[in-house]
Amino acid sequence: MSDDDMTTIAESGSTGGAEGPDRPSISVIVPAFNEAGVITATLTRLTEYLRGIEDKYSWEIVVVDDGSEDSTRALAMEFSVVHPRVRVLQHRHNFMMGQALRTAFNACVSDYLVVIDCDLSYGPEHIERLVDAIIASQAKVVIASPYMKGGSCTGVPLLRYAASRCANAILSLAASGRIKTLTGMVRAYDRRFVNALNLKAMGVEVNTEIIYKAQVLRALVEEIPAHLDWTAIRGLPRKSTVRLASGTIRSLLSAFIFRPFMFFIVPGLILALLGAGLVVSAWADGVSGGDDAHVAGIIGILMGGLLCSIGISALQAKRYFEELFHLGTAILREVRESLRSPPG
Repeated sequence: MSDDDMTTIAESGSTGGAEGPDRPSISVIVPAFNEAGVITATLTRLTEYLRGIEDKYSWEIVVVDDGSEDSTRALAMEFSVVHPRVRVLQHRHNFMMGQALRTAFNACVSDYLVVIDCDLSYGPEHIERLVDAIIASQAKVVIASPYMKGGSCTGVPLLRYAASRCANAILSLAASGRIKTLTGMVRAYDRRFVNALNLKAMGVEVNTEIIYKAQVLRALVEEIPAHLDWTAIRGLPRKSTVRLASGTIRSLLSAFIFRPFMFFIVPGLILALLGAGLVVSAWADGVSGGDDAHVAGIIGILMGGLLCSIGISALQAKRYFEELFHLGTAILREVRESLRSPPG
């Protein structure tokens, strides 16, 4: 991406909030696309909340305006002039969630990064809970999870709720079942860790990409129960929700990355067993029509074997990728550390 496509707007005030050597620093990241209807109220609530916990954490708010076509950027900039701990970063075009997060991750120097939805469907109180959890557990990622035990949803439209639950159930199965909410955006990150992941996804599937790459690196990923509340935002005219269907599909397809055998080996084995059953049945019957069943069975066995072969190849490719990703991440960390270290 060229500098002509993306611009960072200079911020007023200091980065990371008030000084304090004993306090961890946090950057609260707010991706925004056409959020003029809620951006000022959101920043007001976040600022008021973060002032209440600044005895524990040094903080800043980083808004990423992802090429909004309304007054989102102007309103956020207007707010930042009065509130020096608010920074506004700008994309000239809409690059979607993945690039918005990468822009913010690269611009922050705080100890921990917390991503929050601009509509505050997860309330500001999740920020402190997420940061408390990541510090206490020494995890690299902590997810606000409405789908784990103790989590809850209120006022979420039925279609959106069903799509999200289905996608997360399949992804959870593919990702070993321990994590219940893989598509959620509201999370806390160890900044140094997430900046070493070399993320590629452009859309909302970046959230599952982060979890997959964290698992490849054997990093600890935790969840805390969360309350997803749409009561106050239902019916708001917001273009940012238009991509729900495509985003859900892309996230769902990420299950292939976690467990390729679910798509090839398991169906291949089932198809081969069914084909073998038809062959045995046709051979045992020895009656008219058995020839058709015999042919169908042979085809099923061959197709099943082909799917299993593709699955084995996919597993081998996954193993090669994970080894290369381990190596690439280690090299990237060493290079960045050497660049930070003074010469001599």
